[in-house]
Amino acid sequence: MSSEPILIERKDRAGILTINRPQTLNALDIATLLELERGFDELEHDDNVRVIVITGAGDRAFVAGGDIADLNSRQALAHYNEFAEVIHRVMRKVEVCDKPTIAAVNGWALGGGTELLLATDIRLLTEGCRLGLPEITLGIIPGAGGTQRLIRQVPLCRAKEIMFTGEHFTAQMAVDIGLANRVVPAGKLMEEALALADRIAEKSPLILKLLKRTLSNGADMPLPAALAYEQATASLVFDSLDAHEGCSAFLQKRKAIFTGA
Repeated sequence: MSSEPILIERKDRAGILTINRPQTLNALDIATLLELERGFDELEHDDNVRVIVITGAGDRAFVAGGDIADLNSRQALAHYNEFAEVIHRVMRKVEVCDKPTIAAVNGWALGGGTELLLATDIRLLTEGCRLGLPEITLGIIPGAGGTQRLIRQVPLCRAKEIMFTGEHFTAQMAVDIGLANRVVPAGKLMEEALALADRIAEKSPLILKLLKRTLSNGADMPLPAALAYEQATASLVFDSLDAHEGCSAFLQKRKAIFTGA
């Protein structure tokens, strides 16, 4: 396998980003984060890619967390701030990417791994996954958006228990508390992720983009403002070519062919 920290593949209309540091259980350092950012930019601007899948190299880890050796080598506040600035920027890029994202979680997803999962749209986990935010056991706190994204995605009492104890939890618990979509057999993970990506890729890329923006932006608004945002967006898309294509295909009892226009 290549020594590059991030591998980029394309399969049909899916772009696949593989975090490729199996020797460190795919831990995140600045170089890896910058390559992940570059990979996202490349796939987001590729019109042939409609869905982005993120996974980890090997069969042990998705992302085991931040690279502790790298973090421990940083002796001044400015060096920690550099890492924090980069990782926050990259996580936000994943979160607000206009294309749907799928996390294909193939093993340990701790600390920064769970935080990366929190920034994705859809999460598929293998049965042996272990998740968690164990930063408190190192005398630090989650620093890649975990404190804020987790409390927005699961009940507050659950989020506090996860962060206060730092304990790992199973893939099934992640599904049970609403943090993941489903658990799949390890040997079927990428097959299911790509099948899901293909079903999503059949839809209008324009509508996927606007729908994702409506969901993300609306979640941060009071309900009346969010409803007005939805109304304006829904009105806007009715005049798109894809909307006419979708309605025409329905009336003609055929499959719609969306172009993103």
